[in-house]
Amino acid sequence: MKSQEKLPRAMADYGKRFEQGLEQMSPFEIKNDLISYAKECDQKAVCQFLNAGRGNPNWINTVAREAFFLLGTFAVEEAKLTFELPEEGIAGMPQKEEIAKRFENFLKQHEKTPAAHLLNESVQFLTKEGINADDLIHEWVDGIIGDQYPDPDRILKYTELIVEKYLIQEMCDRQTPPDHYDLFATEGGTAAMCYLFNSLKANKLLSQGDRIALMTPIFTPYIEIPQLKEFNFDVVNIQASQLTKEGYHTWQYPENELDKLKDPSIKLLCLVNPSNPPSYSLDEATHKRIIKIVRENNPNLMIITDDVYGTFVPHFRSLMYELPYNTACVYSFSKYFGATGWRLATIAIARHNVFDAQIALLPEKQRKELHDRYDSINLNPDKILFIDRLVADSRLVALNHTAGLSTPQQIQMSLFALFSLCDMQDRYKNKLQKMITNRLTAMWEKTGFKKKKNPDLWRQFLALYRKHHVKFIWVKGHANIPENERCDQLAVAAYKAPNLQIDEYYEAEQNSDKQLFSE
Repeated sequence: MKSQEKLPRAMADYGKRFEQGLEQMSPFEIKNDLISYAKECDQKAVCQFLNAGRGNPNWINTVAREAFFLLGTFAVEEAKLTFELPEEGIAGMPQKEEIAKRFENFLKQHEKTPAAHLLNESVQFLTKEGINADDLIHEWVDGIIGDQYPDPDRILKYTELIVEKYLIQEMCDRQTPPDHYDLFATEGGTAAMCYLFNSLKANKLLSQGDRIALMTPIFTPYIEIPQLKEFNFDVVNIQASQLTKEGYHTWQYPENELDKLKDPSIKLLCLVNPSNPPSYSLDEATHKRIIKIVRENNPNLMIITDDVYGTFVPHFRSLMYELPYNTACVYSFSKYFGATGWRLATIAIARHNVFDAQIALLPEKQRKELHDRYDSINLNPDKILFIDRLVADSRLVALNHTAGLSTPQQIQMSLFALFSLCDMQDRYKNKLQKMITNRLTAMWEKTGFKKKKNPDLWRQFLALYRKHHVKFIWVKGHANIPENERCDQLAVAAYKAPNLQIDEYYEAEQNSDKQLFSE
């Protein structure tokens, strides 16, 4: 139809109603509808999509929340000790002197509650690290009351220490990283993304039209932000197009796609790991390939890795651990703790990093512009770290002291992190992984194991699986692991043995296919 031709009135009215309906939908809802439509297509995939949607997991962590509310009760009581006007509802500000002793006595009054147990265990855990108990408890009390601006600006002192330990545990597989990480507490992962893109541009690390790479599929804002007028980046897609011999998607990246990163004109790489929506983590081969390319071909490549779902993957290792110099990590507490409404996230950047190194190498004119930009907030603006530039840029510099996450939110984030740090046996993690597996198996059952070979065997497996506590661990084949090699030997011997049992389901399916083609 030509553009100048008019639609019939009924069709025009329908078109308006359709457009109005779209206007009422959020980008997330549109994305979800597109995913639903895609599922209707008969596309082959090795794994079933886990629809992240807006990240609401339909569970919550109760203990860390109970600890937050119990700590809040203590904090208000502490404020009343300074002075109190009960009729007017006015109290003073909590005092630090001997606050730890008062907190200990308070917890004894609630010692049978999970909240008191977590708070007591957390204090013991941190004081063993050499932290002064009075300083710690006072920061918690002051923070949860919210009577002060954060000091320092980007994150509370002990919140940063606690969350760094948590990220090392969850993002680095409990391995000691080669460098310390500085953190900026942000209002959710999406805010973290916006802050990073804005600061990369504000600090001359990226300019309009620069080339960046996206490892796709990827969370939609990473696609949308580079297209905005103020960025207008030249985007190179690194596609998860790897297939099995049977033609099934693995949601991994073939070498020819990863090799696009060898191009030094690509300044930034963005990825979500595990991916969204496929929910598939990078395999070992992809990790090694990226590391090799960065070190040998593109050493100044800046990387943003969004690892929100990494906590659900056993022995997960983020690129923040593998390539700390190049990587800024975005992590949100929303999914793991069922806390989307809290908007708790952080940006983690290694102390020695490519961002600061590249700023130092900028031409003199650009460095002078940056000097003038940050001159109002620091006596030595040339020495401001990139992570602190993020803080200032997030509030257009002038309102630097009000940046980032509110102090009560930071305390809740600390308690979530401490809950995991104190859970030495990973009971919470194991239970969540079990719940997710159960949801996945239930989904397969509802589909009748469509696209699965031998659905009869899958049903038998699930019946046994539910009777036992099973933990799945991926083991690389033929890697000289005695138990794995033995399983392979037994399997080979079994299929070579005489008088094998007939696979009745498979034979029936084959006969059905033969009949179909003979007609």
